[in-house]
Amino acid sequence: MSERASVCEPRRVYAIGDIHGRMDLLEVMIGAIGRDLEAYPAASSLTLTLGDYIDRGPQSREVVERLSQNPFANAFLALKGNHETLLQGFLDEPSSATYWRRLGGLETLSSYGIEVGSLMRGKEAGKAAETLRRRLPKTHLDFFAGLSLSFSLGPYFFCHAGVRPGVPLARQSEEDLLWIREEFLLSSEDFGKIIVHGHSPREEPEVLPNRINVDTGAFITGRLTCAVLEGRRVRFLTAR
Repeated sequence: MSERASVCEPRRVYAIGDIHGRMDLLEVMIGAIGRDLEAYPAASSLTLTLGDYIDRGPQSREVVERLSQNPFANAFLALKGNHETLLQGFLDEPSSATYWRRLGGLETLSSYGIEVGSLMRGKEAGKAAETLRRRLPKTHLDFFAGLSLSFSLGPYFFCHAGVRPGVPLARQSEEDLLWIREEFLLSSEDFGKIIVHGHSPREEPEVLPNRINVDTGAFITGRLTCAVLEGRRVRFLTAR
């Protein structure tokens, strides 16, 4: 990434939910955050994306390209989502295409100019993986390699999917941070910090005592959500 979080204690955090190849909505959100900072200046701020930049939507390559150069007007930190893990798994083991293609992998491959007809028939996964390796720019590989699993600041803990109840935040597994769903979503446990996450799309952002969900299913609803956090104050920006 061209710029990691460069402020030690940002006063304000902009936390963006799952983008899933919706470059159009990302561009709107970049502008919205810039205008928000102009209207409400902050001594220091950080934009944080909660993972799942690829798959499902039509412009995964464009999203990764844009984010790899920090398009925001402030410091930027990108977290890892389970769909980035799926892409990396496909490169390591092409047979995983059978699973990945059902979760939006074909759209990602198409965005990199790869013909997916054979994969739709369950064939030539190795060839597609080799072609993707050649077509992934180094900046994209560096972006994927540099993704963080979590970030903690003040009363908040940021991750893609959530955390496992009963496990201290410092001991959460990568599997749970990227994939957990019902055990976390149904828990009323005080996790020690408010968990800010995506992964589980809802029609509207959720604000509960122990968690904030900002995934509003951009690839389905055409609505990308960003939580604006300052201390305990929470408000939202929406890109449509």
